[in-house]
Amino acid sequence: MGESNQDFCNQELQSPSSNPFGYVSCTTFNILAPIFKRLNGQNCESEFRELWLSRNESILDGLLNLGSSIICLQEFWVHNEELVRLYEKRLGDAGYLTYKLPRTNNRGDGLLTAVLRHDFHVVNYREFLLNDIGDRVAQLLHVELLVDSSPNQSPNMKKEVLVVNTHLVFPHDSSYCFLRLQQVYKILQCIDKYCQENQLPPVPIILCGDWNGSKKGNVCKFLQSQGFVSTYDIAHEDFSKWISHRNHRGNICGVDFIWLHNPSIHRRPLKESLMEAIHGNINNLLLKLSARAVGPLHFLETDGSQITYSQFSQALSEALVVSLKMAYVLKT
Repeated sequence: MGESNQDFCNQELQSPSSNPFGYVSCTTFNILAPIFKRLNGQNCESEFRELWLSRNESILDGLLNLGSSIICLQEFWVHNEELVRLYEKRLGDAGYLTYKLPRTNNRGDGLLTAVLRHDFHVVNYREFLLNDIGDRVAQLLHVELLVDSSPNQSPNMKKEVLVVNTHLVFPHDSSYCFLRLQQVYKILQCIDKYCQENQLPPVPIILCGDWNGSKKGNVCKFLQSQGFVSTYDIAHEDFSKWISHRNHRGNICGVDFIWLHNPSIHRRPLKESLMEAIHGNINNLLLKLSARAVGPLHFLETDGSQITYSQFSQALSEALVVSLKMAYVLKT
């Protein structure tokens, strides 16, 4: 149900005095909101307090046992005050600062990001509302790492990083590929705007979350074209066997990522990468049509001289799907 990169840190991380090189750990976890967890295909877990409370207590036990410097949660049940208090109390007692953000349009769930006080000073916090079909949102924490300076560094040198937490929409069909690209594009735009407004020098960026897509998808390829690398790939040679959760269709898959951008790596122009990703989506759509040996205009082939309004609408929608989706993605 998530990814934890303890490989990046000394697992005996204690306090700033024992962490002179600024090693940190990060965990991302879709904790499945009780309002979405089905029991035997009927009732939701949210109807049974003892069930969701016990499960979330266990989740917190696991998170606190890991003791990651950064925790990014998705599908956090923000509309349940008891659960919110539970997480804020237990994480707060363990030394974490917590930030929560509900999805738009009262979806019930949202995001929670927590950072250890003794590891970070929070410089700023921003919320990004994408206002799209999936009512998706993202959080940005601008933090400064609290560590002792190494002998080769100036004592006044700041170690800053941008931590972003998000949850992309699920690709219910091929048309969602364009929406998902737009979501990532908007998030990267917001990050760039924040950096420009605050006149930040190049800083590391950590993108955490449930991306609802595999590494082979165009969303991940889009991020890679922007210089982001999957931290799981750095820590493990073979990602093909990696499974992060079972989705609502019963498929086991690896879709939870912690992406890292090193500020020393040049980023291509954002729109250039976007157009490349859109082109990849278009190719995939055309390959699917080709495999079916069906063209969008086959609906216009009738026995008579007339076609119905329904036939015309379907033909038009299929013929223009690419241009419409491109316009939708690029309008912002």
